Amino acid sequence: MQDELNPMRRELLRKAGLATAMATTSILAIPSDAEPQTPKRKPPRNPLNVRDFGAAGDGKRDDTRSFERALKAAESDGGNLITIPRGEYRITAPLDIPASVTLEGVSRAPTIRSEHRGSCLMALVEGGDAEGPPLITLHENSTLTGLTVFYPEQRQTVDPVPYPWTIRGDGDNCSLVDVLLVNPYQAVDFGTKAAGRHYIRGLYAQAIYKGLFVDKCFDVGRLWDVHFWPFWEVWQTPLKQFTEKEGTAFIIGRTDWEYVGNCFCIGYKIGFDFIRTKDGSANGVFTQSGSDVGPLAVRVQHVQDHAGIAFTNCQFMTGVEIKETNRGPVKFTSCGFWPIKGADRHALLEGSGNTMFTACHFSDWARTTPGTPAIEARRGSLTVNGCDFAAAGKTQVRIGPDVEAAIVIGNRLRGTEGILNEAGDRAQIGLNAVAA
Repeated sequence: MQDELNPMRRELLRKAGLATAMATTSILAIPSDAEPQTPKRKPPRNPLNVRDFGAAGDGKRDDTRSFERALKAAESDGGNLITIPRGEYRITAPLDIPASVTLEGVSRAPTIRSEHRGSCLMALVEGGDAEGPPLITLHENSTLTGLTVFYPEQRQTVDPVPYPWTIRGDGDNCSLVDVLLVNPYQAVDFGTKAAGRHYIRGLYAQAIYKGLFVDKCFDVGRLWDVHFWPFWEVWQTPLKQFTEKEGTAFIIGRTDWEYVGNCFCIGYKIGFDFIRTKDGSANGVFTQSGSDVGPLAVRVQHVQDHAGIAFTNCQFMTGVEIKETNRGPVKFTSCGFWPIKGADRHALLEGSGNTMFTACHFSDWARTTPGTPAIEARRGSLTVNGCDFAAAGKTQVRIGPDVEAAIVIGNRLRGTEGILNEAGDRAQIGLNAVAA
């Protein structure tokens, strides 16, 4: 049997050797300078210019179609930069900035009163419906930078024209850099659509009704150098009175690890408003920020139970309210609180979470209603330590009977100690020094 199989094996080996030799010969026959075939790509274009697509920038001709053509061309490039030379560009319909496209004006820092200078979009869209489509929509990796937006038909009256949001993010990594919005009814919406890892730096605006809305951010948003204040008209006008009665500067819904710095507002009914939406609520860190000349600097309706929010090195005029719906922690460290006329207390705590004040300064309170404490805790838990209560002879802290736990220790008081404890042994109070 072995002798019968040997010829068969020899034949198989011979055929295998031939196959190997043929394959080797084929490989050696390939020219040494041959390169793998790659799909052909369009040659890269230089940055685009809206003037090359017919934009006039003279404040008279409608430039909407020219912008649309430029945006479409940038999209077909797979993403590109569109420059906007100095001029006033009439825009009469919403603009959609495709993914990976940058729309860039001439400014290199946020400006003021530049509606007739630099690169300015004159928003001449129809008003009257605050829920309509935004003027500008950003998509993934797109950027708006270096320009001004102005609404020529907005009015400085007690009943301003309700316009939709000026800018909306719809996709991750949308960026807004060095932009002035002169008189938007609603400025920036990074919450109606998911906009994770959004990046805002150098946004200035006189937002009449709503400033900045953040929601549906499931991965670390960043807000830096945002400034909302009245500069389009004088301080005391019917329009400013509308904002004082109706306006909210920052509206924060669901966001995971929001980092906020150098953000400021003045003259709003509510400065920072933390809400719960169908997507959830916020956790975040706020540094070197503030709300000035408004009755309610911070309102916390809801923050995330496990993380909450922290304010550090911030300034508030005047009050903080923690609503009964909140269960998450709220922390204030090295913050200053100042009064305005008609606002009696600096903090009213009604939620079930823990609120902490550390190394904070409370200037004055109880100007209208004598006996009102600077901090009034009605529910939840409270920690106050290392703080300075500057007003002499006034009640500093009231701990209500429904408070679960309280620690008030190591603070500097003036005139007399005015810490009212109605929670019994659930409150620990001590080592508070009274200065003259």
